[in-house]
Amino acid sequence: MTVTTPNPADAGSGEALAAPVPEPTPVSLDPLKGSKVRLGDRVFRLLAEGSGVLIVALIAAIGVFLLWRAIPALARNKENFFTFGGNWVTTDTSAMHFGILDLLQVTVFVSVFALLIAMPVALGIAIFVTQYAPRKMAGPLSYMVDLLAAVPSIVYGVWGLYVLAPVIKPFALWLNKDLGWLFLFKTGNASVAGGGTIFTAGIVLAVMILPIITAVTREVFIQTPRGQIEAALALGATRWEVVRTTVLPFGLSGYISGAMLGLGRALGETIALLIILRGTQTQFSWTLFDGGYTFASKIAATASEFNDQFKAGAYIAAGLVLFILTFVVNSAARAAVAGRGAK
Repeated sequence: MTVTTPNPADAGSGEALAAPVPEPTPVSLDPLKGSKVRLGDRVFRLLAEGSGVLIVALIAAIGVFLLWRAIPALARNKENFFTFGGNWVTTDTSAMHFGILDLLQVTVFVSVFALLIAMPVALGIAIFVTQYAPRKMAGPLSYMVDLLAAVPSIVYGVWGLYVLAPVIKPFALWLNKDLGWLFLFKTGNASVAGGGTIFTAGIVLAVMILPIITAVTREVFIQTPRGQIEAALALGATRWEVVRTTVLPFGLSGYISGAMLGLGRALGETIALLIILRGTQTQFSWTLFDGGYTFASKIAATASEFNDQFKAGAYIAAGLVLFILTFVVNSAARAAVAGRGAK
């Protein structure tokens, strides 16, 4: 039998047997699962996760605390908490009468009115600063608008009642006289000429939330891709057409989120509305020339009753509703932004 010995010269030919190649060792992208774990990565990850869990835990703790303190007062309430809008009677803690209907209506009405005033103004400022204003003007103008957020609420309240109200008094009287047939401008429970109405409070509140909406909208508009703007200009679009076809569609979600942030700020405003709005004991009539209390101003105005757990519990129950309301507004904003982003 003849045995054939392979020729070493044929080692480089295709007929030669290739040596087996070892499988590559899989590399984990997770720094905490690898063999060589960096201490800094582990610490940073734990801090980030812990911060997120802490925020959620704090919010949940606040909600549980409000509910826990509100339940004893709600148990002694002789009215429907959600539909009663009359006087708050907490003198006799064994038979209390309170509800949030009027507080909810006034809070939502004045906040939405302020938002309707602030949104177009903020949009105009953001478009002018980012698209039209020279650079030397855009910086100082943005800075001046942002400074409005630094003014204390009590200053806004005093300014609104003693400076703004006399200035807008003729306009308010004209609206009440000539457009009083419309429910928004009919005479309410507060004096039209006195200035302590939702009309005055809404304008002041619009000025207060203007910096928030403007800042968010401006920063989103700045991020519009430069290529899209230059492409529109190359096709012969005017400056306004560029804004309408590129800047506004790109920044619409940011504009909506900024408006919702402003609405959340308006819902919780306290001192300015406490100074301006005239609290009334009659039912809210859905007119701009009415007075009343918001959730926050009602709680602040009756802080002297917090020495009793049941009296305090009635207002804590109102605060719990405001707490939930802000969550609903923020959730709606996130849903709107997410839906816009999906498109």
